[in-house]
Amino acid sequence: MKKTLFDKIWDSHVVESIPNGPDILYIDKHLIHEVTSPQAFQELKERKITVFRPDKTIATADHNTPTENQHLPVKDLLSRKQLQELTQNCKENNISLYGLGHPFNGIVHVMAPELGITQPGMTVVCGDSHTSTHGAFGTISFGIGTSQVAQVFASQSLLVEKPKKLRVNVNGKLKNGVTPKDVILFIISELGTNSGTGYFCEYAGNVFEKMSMEGRMTVCNMSIEMGARGGLIAPDETTYNYLKGREFAPKGEKFEQLQTYWESLKTDEDAKFDQEYYFDAEEIEPMITYGTNPGMGIKITATIPVNKNKSTEKALDYMGFSPGESLINKPINYIFIGSCTNSRIEDFRIAAHYIKGKQKATNVNALIVPGSQQVAAQIKAEGLHIIFEEAGFQLRQPGCSACLAMNDDKIPAGEYCVSTSNRNFEGRQGQGSRTILASPLTAAATAIAGKIVDFTKHLN
Repeated sequence: MKKTLFDKIWDSHVVESIPNGPDILYIDKHLIHEVTSPQAFQELKERKITVFRPDKTIATADHNTPTENQHLPVKDLLSRKQLQELTQNCKENNISLYGLGHPFNGIVHVMAPELGITQPGMTVVCGDSHTSTHGAFGTISFGIGTSQVAQVFASQSLLVEKPKKLRVNVNGKLKNGVTPKDVILFIISELGTNSGTGYFCEYAGNVFEKMSMEGRMTVCNMSIEMGARGGLIAPDETTYNYLKGREFAPKGEKFEQLQTYWESLKTDEDAKFDQEYYFDAEEIEPMITYGTNPGMGIKITATIPVNKNKSTEKALDYMGFSPGESLINKPINYIFIGSCTNSRIEDFRIAAHYIKGKQKATNVNALIVPGSQQVAAQIKAEGLHIIFEEAGFQLRQPGCSACLAMNDDKIPAGEYCVSTSNRNFEGRQGQGSRTILASPLTAAATAIAGKIVDFTKHLN
């Protein structure tokens, strides 16, 4: 029987199938952070259960971490308490923790791939919805709730229903200025935020084959925003070359043996999907959002569609926009380049290339936040920090930062922020803040102009 990539990985991890019920799925890697783990650890204590496989668990601090003065005690009391609890829980359970100040510290979905922890064919879970990021390596990766975190702690397995299968194909040549972020924003705007509900999505076609691992991670990261359980891309030479030599990646003969297995991780020809979509790369242009969910997106040169329903009217009212309005020349006072979607070295190279030799507009507060200590070190080693600082951008220390209002980096009420994060919900970046999702290139161009512009006219 012909199998999809998803079937091959899922089926090889099923410990037991319950008749007419869920599967017991073995989990290869369990990633944790300070926000969703305390209650799970507490449940284990109350039930007098130990962590079954601490060697399969990796912890980092990211959501509540400040992005300035990380060497000082954390000011926010709740954040400090959560970070202290993570440290204590990891110590008591013999779990590797990369906390503040550690050279491997960073956003969980940035540091795990760059350290070679994430590898093809794995099942990866985390108490965080954007665990789908790791699917870029050809893994089944998805977010879980706190009770499921406890379940994995106790058994290294999960009781879970097998999702249906969806494939999105994009073929052709992308236009100049179109990035992986634009590709996934385009897909979500076309299909809608519920199109993936109940499915796991495989991305296929030459557009994804040509993407870097950073680009693939951006795409898979936002699979959850179209309602999918997760997204994945078949591993290939790009994947293997990315993994070689990384801290926790296999070495030498072991790598070669695993690569032979990894090469089998692709969808068989004529394998059946429950749903399939096709897009032409030439249709895609730089994208921005205009509403309060990631599906409310348009090409940067387009106008806001006229769609008379209460949810759209509510979203436009919150954003201060009108149907039929163009966002070109809309003044913007904040931009944010960071988050688990776009805080990898490639994202900052793209932004720095555009910014070099220019100055940000005086009305703009421009925040640059690397996703990990390793990315921060790369920014410095490549001299990108000089480009950002000379252009008037604020370069911060690693963390989730202004992606979500769980730390000090918040956008003021009523202000617009062109953000490279993954969600534009009401108040996501601070109470009353208004988020416009975009790529690092679009954010950089907005910061220089002080307003939304069609920057494609000025690209080399």
